[in-house]
Amino acid sequence: MPVKKNTLPSVSKDFSELPGVDRSSQMLIEERRQYILGLAQKNGRVLVEELSESIGISRITIRKDLDLLQSRGVLQRTHGGAVLPGNGALSDPSLQEKEGRHSQEKLRIATAAANLVQEGQCVLLDSGTTTTAIARALKRFSRLTIITNAVNIAGELSGTDFEVLLTGGSLRKNSFSLVGPLAEDMLQDMHADILFLGVDGFDLEVGLTTPNLMESRVNRAMVKASSMVVAVCDSTKFNRRSLSRIVEATAIHHVITDNDLPAETAKALQAAGISLTLV
Repeated sequence: MPVKKNTLPSVSKDFSELPGVDRSSQMLIEERRQYILGLAQKNGRVLVEELSESIGISRITIRKDLDLLQSRGVLQRTHGGAVLPGNGALSDPSLQEKEGRHSQEKLRIATAAANLVQEGQCVLLDSGTTTTAIARALKRFSRLTIITNAVNIAGELSGTDFEVLLTGGSLRKNSFSLVGPLAEDMLQDMHADILFLGVDGFDLEVGLTTPNLMESRVNRAMVKASSMVVAVCDSTKFNRRSLSRIVEATAIHHVITDNDLPAETAKALQAAGISLTLV
């Protein structure tokens, strides 16, 4: 079915809402690609001609953006544009969609994560289903301070005696997480003993990645605020990349994952000086 032209939202309406973008200046490259991916996730596809007219840059540049997004696995190129990949593996699934995936592995990871925590510590929890499982595992403690950008995790811990601090920020309904300048600014003034960070992609060359640019910035602020950074993710997240890089792999101190992690990946993590726990 032919697609009508001029169906994309105007640049002045949508680009101005992105952090750090001046309406009078050209959009940063990575923000432009995040915008393109967001349109694809919303509409199922994007067209080169419409993107070129909407954003105001050449079709050649748009094609290069789409080629790069395809190389990252988040889009699939088609004639005249791109669509979401058939399996949607590195798009941005909702928290509900993630909940049933690798549930047993997440429970084992959560138990191992809780064993790294000591009574009285300040624990920083990223949003996600694995970190939600960790929040439940932490209920065996009596005195903890929890900092999180996840609204559902704050609700999960509301019946405990913990001191629970929410970062503030704009709500991402897909993940129940708070992102944006308010969240980043709050984290700059915080210090945590340990951070449990969930990721969508873990590649030793590229680093840790997530599909959402604003989420990656909050995650990066979390890493800077923490003495110990622990990546918590099942083995399917390794050797794959998503759109936005959080930090390089060497910024991680410890990884907790399941026993299906390939032996060569385990050796590479340990060779990089990263502690590894397999469950």
